[in-house]
Amino acid sequence: MQKNNTFKLEFVALMAALMSTVALSIDALLPALPQIGHTLGVTNPHDNQLLITMIFLGLGFGQLIFGPLSDSFGRKPIVFIGFAVFIIASIICVTTKSLEIMIVGRILQGIGLSSPRSLSISMIRDEYSGDYMAKILSIVVMFFILIPVIAPTLGQFLLNFFNWESIFYVNLIFGVLIMIWFWLLQPETLPKEKQIKFTPHLFIDGIKEFFKHKEAVAFTLVSGFITGSFMVYLSTSQQIFQEQYNLSDMFPYIFASLAISIGLATFLNSRFVVKYGMMRIAYASTIAYATISILYVVLFWSGQNPSIFILLSFFALQFFAVGFLFGNLRALAMQPLGHIAGIGAAINGFISTVMAVPIANYIGGFVKISVLPLFIGFSIFGILSLLVFIILNQKTKLVPI
Repeated sequence: MQKNNTFKLEFVALMAALMSTVALSIDALLPALPQIGHTLGVTNPHDNQLLITMIFLGLGFGQLIFGPLSDSFGRKPIVFIGFAVFIIASIICVTTKSLEIMIVGRILQGIGLSSPRSLSISMIRDEYSGDYMAKILSIVVMFFILIPVIAPTLGQFLLNFFNWESIFYVNLIFGVLIMIWFWLLQPETLPKEKQIKFTPHLFIDGIKEFFKHKEAVAFTLVSGFITGSFMVYLSTSQQIFQEQYNLSDMFPYIFASLAISIGLATFLNSRFVVKYGMMRIAYASTIAYATISILYVVLFWSGQNPSIFILLSFFALQFFAVGFLFGNLRALAMQPLGHIAGIGAAINGFISTVMAVPIANYIGGFVKISVLPLFIGFSIFGILSLLVFIILNQKTKLVPI
């Protein structure tokens, strides 16, 4: 198992770029949801959220296909196959006039993008391990966060001067440029001697191996809880700021400022994780995540929305905790899975994402005239995450409680 503690800027930047194709496909579309819904004849604004949450469903299932294949045939060719699926799905999205077909296209987009998203994590695990892997993942996420900072503004710009279809075309152009960069400059990270022979039992064997590791299962569950509650924000943010607060013009800037909060946390995590350890930081961040949301629920139980400044303060604190969680939870889950990094990342991503989608769809249905249901969701899944840490500690004594 390779244990590399050498920082490689181009590798980190390229991994962040691969992951950012997903963020751009999600976040750039947020300002356009009402226009897309109008074009497709959507009458219930809640249905527009499906264009965000359903891409995550594709991301979850696609990893189960591409992860095991990458363990057998290498990372690079599988990334290209996934991007080909993304191209086909994007064409479906810009040519349909039906919400149902658009949702199918978004699921297929997610399936295609699951390849660069999950395999970037597999490639990081191929190169690094331990707390230094968590450091690299934090830096990758920090670069990756730049996309949510600019994506809604880019989407709004394209919407103002062109149309919502142009957002899909820009996503395609961006993806092609990243694929060319990846093709020219990134060597294969899984040498042939470490590739697993492809057999019909590869997936089943991988699942059995994954579930042998209690830490991997536990931190995958926590990832699902945190991702699901955060996905509610992603799918309802346009509705909250544009409809509940009447801040349509400010939406891209508000979204960007909150993304900066996550980026700052991931930057600080990259500086502190080797010193303090990913386990300790993840546990403390989970406590903060639960505490902040419970405080909001207690203060605003009436359901009446606070001023925008108070709301943004709570969001910023909540997402600051999220920034410490995302990279560390993935690293903790992947740490014991270096020998099956491809299928390990796939199962981790599949379980956490498939957990997250119904969570987001269910809670998102209550976010109509108040932000309170969103913070109730944060509270519930923050507490559940904390319980997983406590139970894991009783069984393994790995968590510093």
